[in-house]
Amino acid sequence: MKLILMLVCAGVCLVACASANYPVSPTMTPTPEPTRIPVLSTIALPTPRTQGPMSVEETMLKRRSIREFKDTPLTLAEIGQLLWAAQGITHPAGLRTAPSAGALYPLEVYAVTREATYRYDPHAHQLIVHARGDLRAPLYAVALMQDSILQAPLTIVITAVYARTSKKYGEERTPRYVALEVGHAAQNVLLQAVALNLGAVPIGAFLDDQVQQVLSLPRDHQPLYLIPVGHPR
Repeated sequence: MKLILMLVCAGVCLVACASANYPVSPTMTPTPEPTRIPVLSTIALPTPRTQGPMSVEETMLKRRSIREFKDTPLTLAEIGQLLWAAQGITHPAGLRTAPSAGALYPLEVYAVTREATYRYDPHAHQLIVHARGDLRAPLYAVALMQDSILQAPLTIVITAVYARTSKKYGEERTPRYVALEVGHAAQNVLLQAVALNLGAVPIGAFLDDQVQQVLSLPRDHQPLYLIPVGHPR
């Protein structure tokens, strides 16, 4: 009996020693939690122009929804002008190109290009790199496969942080005020595109949650509008 106990103890010691001397199997290694892509860099945009060769009346006359685009990238000046039209700062007090209930500005604007997806910083008039790589194909897939998103060199994504407005106006009125505001901003983009001899189309048909996932948007940035912009084909 004593001999059996001695053999069992020896076996336990051998197993313990083996575990200490040999690495754990890779299959047992804990999977690290995914981390959100950090801000990689910023890109200063050219100063937006405040006068152009086309009147507001002419841009309204010529505005049409354009859904087919040439494979020609936009310049940094064109991208900056379009984003400024959506949410640019126009007053030392921080007032913007589009009106906002209570000047609370719930909108956040993103630019999806073949190089990267950027968030627009209106205060510095710059692009902040949100995610590198071309996300137009996956965005096209979750936007009901509308070809204009796949073709356009730029898709402007307008999102809203509802809490910025609801803290003053409450849950009942906030959806109305945000809907009005995104309409103002989108129309600015459409008219600005005409003034730049570009085409654009506002798109509201997409899968909200999946757009958020594809673009890795913060949970409180609710996508409301996709606006592909480019040179008309």
